[in-house]
Parts: sequence; structure tokens; C-alpha cells
Amino acid sequence: MQEPECPKVGPYTLELDAGTYWWCACGRSKHQPFCDGSHRGTGIQPMELELTEAQKVWLCGCKRSGDKPRCDGAHKKLV
Repeated sequence: MQEPECPKVGPYTLELDAGTYWWCACGRSKHQPFCDGSHRGTGIQPMELELTEAQKVWLCGCKRSGDKPRCDGAHKKLV
């Protein structure tokens, strides 16, 4: 399994509607923070995020959070 890429040092702050989303865990997607299938061949799979109501979320941009797909501040250790 490859190490994920780091497309952003910090969270993606989004207002999302209720529904199911697929968070990019490999860092290769051109549609960050969501999966576009670019993980194929990496051994890294996207993570499902299910929201039962509309809400503001902070999704991990560095792909190293201990609370994936949500940001836990792990990006602060990268800089």
C-alpha cells in the first residue's frame, strides 16, 4: 500500500446536505476532498461519510487524520 498524497495542509471546510459522500483517502483525486476513482492501484480505498442532516464539516486535507475523514489537526505536524 502506498502512502497517501497530501493535497492540502489543512481541512476542507464545507456545508454539506444530508446524504452519502465518498472522501478521498489517497490524495490523488482531482475533486478533493471527494473521490474520483484515482485511488485505483494504490491499495488505498475511499471512506464513506454519511450525514443524516445538513451540517458544516471539516474534512481532512492532509490524509493523515486519526479521525478520518474528519480533520483532527494532524496537518499541524507536517509544517
